[in-house]
Amino acid sequence: MVTEASETNRDAGSVGDVAARIERLPISKWHIKVRIVLGMATFFDAFDALSLAYVLPVLIPLWTFTPAEIGLLISSGFAGQLVGALFFGWLAERFGRRPAVIACILVFSIMSLACAFAWNYSSLFVMRIVQGVGLGGEVPIAMTLINEICATKGRGRFVVLFELVFPIGLVAAALFGWWIVPTMGWQAMFVIGALPGLVCLVLHRFIPESPRWLANKGRRAQAVAALDAIEREVAGAGQTLPEISPMKVGADRHASFKDMFGPIYLRRTLVVWLLWFGTYLCNYSLTAWMPSIYRSIFHLPLEVSLRYSLITSIFGVIGGLACALTVDVFGRRKLFSFALLWSAVALLSLWWTGATSAETVLIGVTVSYLGITVLSNGLYLYTPELYPTRVRALAVSSATGWLRLASIIGPTAVGYIVAAGELKNVFLVFALVAALAGLVVMLFGTETKSRLLEDVSP
Repeated sequence: MVTEASETNRDAGSVGDVAARIERLPISKWHIKVRIVLGMATFFDAFDALSLAYVLPVLIPLWTFTPAEIGLLISSGFAGQLVGALFFGWLAERFGRRPAVIACILVFSIMSLACAFAWNYSSLFVMRIVQGVGLGGEVPIAMTLINEICATKGRGRFVVLFELVFPIGLVAAALFGWWIVPTMGWQAMFVIGALPGLVCLVLHRFIPESPRWLANKGRRAQAVAALDAIEREVAGAGQTLPEISPMKVGADRHASFKDMFGPIYLRRTLVVWLLWFGTYLCNYSLTAWMPSIYRSIFHLPLEVSLRYSLITSIFGVIGGLACALTVDVFGRRKLFSFALLWSAVALLSLWWTGATSAETVLIGVTVSYLGITVLSNGLYLYTPELYPTRVRALAVSSATGWLRLASIIGPTAVGYIVAAGELKNVFLVFALVAALAGLVVMLFGTETKSRLLEDVSP
């Protein structure tokens, strides 16, 4: 029986026992099921986060937005995401990963539907802030849960392949925007964004609470029960479970916000915060603005503007796939530094050439986006690896708070730079940020490749 090992082990349900049992689990149909269910929610998280970019070319002339108002509207959702990341991160540490994810999905689904009924700039602004609260919490908590159920071997590829649904969601937003907005109206984008509410019906039934979180909270019986159920399902699919190899890990400790700034973690925290800020200052600032830049500055037709943005989003998926296939080969630090410097060179070339045509901008931004999406996907693997279970969800959510802050500052800054008639300077600013982040991770990053979570983060 798959339960005998834990029933006869006096340490059953301890942090060490749970880690050992997770380490012996092969990647199975059960893992794929969890990835699909959580992936559906993450897909729509991405879709909803970027849907505004593809309705703006319609709303700008309809409601007569100024460039400054456009930047503030784009930033409004990220302001809500900042609040949501911190609040739901705390909630996930206190009450568990699963209920926190469900709450996030319900908030952003309901508010997406509400956005379809916005009647002016102010109403949409407020609704996007509230929707952002749910969007900000879902991905970091889902990624924390995915990391906590994976064995060390193959963790990088498995986790990044899961996170690949996020850039696919961005592509879907671009594709639906190109197809639906001109034919069915801008409201249809927000109606589609409400669909993930249906995921909650299956998530509670099929996704268990994190055994690592349960063990860390001292809920040993529940941790054992969760792992017994997982092992039964894995064994029932015909996969053989090896014997449990005892593991020595640090003693169970209570969570503390100070853990992120202790002797082991201070440098990690500062490096990863800079990576999140730099990556998403470039990422969302460009992707959210590009349809409007093509339309307003280069005066391209609506369909062409949306198609150009779709091309960039497709290459973002390629960047995410490249990360999944190489992150366990080259390691986190080397891959991330190369990708950021690659992006910096592409953006610097746009500034150097003056960004004088839509086609030049399309090529430069797309090449840069290949590198940026390596980080956009990889950071959701890397950040949970850097912290212990007792504070992992809060640490990841706090780190993504810098994503939200960057996404508030970036689009607003782009609005003012564009209004001043200096489009090329946008690319100079982002090139310098990407270069700085690349150098920092190269010099100060912590390598986590092929290391047990409890070993990386005692």
